[in-house]
Amino acid sequence: MTPPSPKPSPSGDGAEREEANEIDVGLMLRVREGDYEAFEELVGIHQRSVIGTVAKMLGHPAEAEDIAQQVFLRVWKSASRYEPQAKFTTWLFTITRNLVFNEVRRRQRKPTVSVEEREETTHRTVEDAKSLSPGEELLQAELESAVDRAIEALPEKQRLAVILRRYEEMPYEEIGKILSMSVPAVKSLLFRARAQLKESLQRYLDQ
Repeated sequence: MTPPSPKPSPSGDGAEREEANEIDVGLMLRVREGDYEAFEELVGIHQRSVIGTVAKMLGHPAEAEDIAQQVFLRVWKSASRYEPQAKFTTWLFTITRNLVFNEVRRRQRKPTVSVEEREETTHRTVEDAKSLSPGEELLQAELESAVDRAIEALPEKQRLAVILRRYEEMPYEEIGKILSMSVPAVKSLLFRARAQLKESLQRYLDQ
């Protein structure tokens, strides 16, 4: 896949999100006309998010890039039918949802992968770790691994909702469109997921 381009910060305000979406939609309309350079640019912007989401959904980062390639292949093949009726990321992550849910349902449960393997493809950044002592880094890595395992244990809809909210910082409305749920249903789903995560991580919270 192409090297990732800088992605607009998902934590930006509404104006920044709207500007990012206008860029995405403009590129996708060019893709609809067969512009492969525009497609490569879209892939560069979004592949890290898609790979990270797939990796956390499957609990197997080594296979995440293959599924992400299928996502973007579906984007290319569906381009002629694309209509900008929703945010581009909503459309993109709906495709991601369909493929990753199919994969989750197809496979049997896989063994948990190592912390080292996880770090190759997750959303997590390591800049802040530079200021930690070796002992603190070890504790941080242990906690992050525990969080990953707890997320993997969630039912698939809860898992995807948590990933999109926690790592992609998506608003409830967009998560609802991706999961075909109302905003109150998304909030209820996330409430149950957070309660389960809190229970799973209680020993770390008590420290």
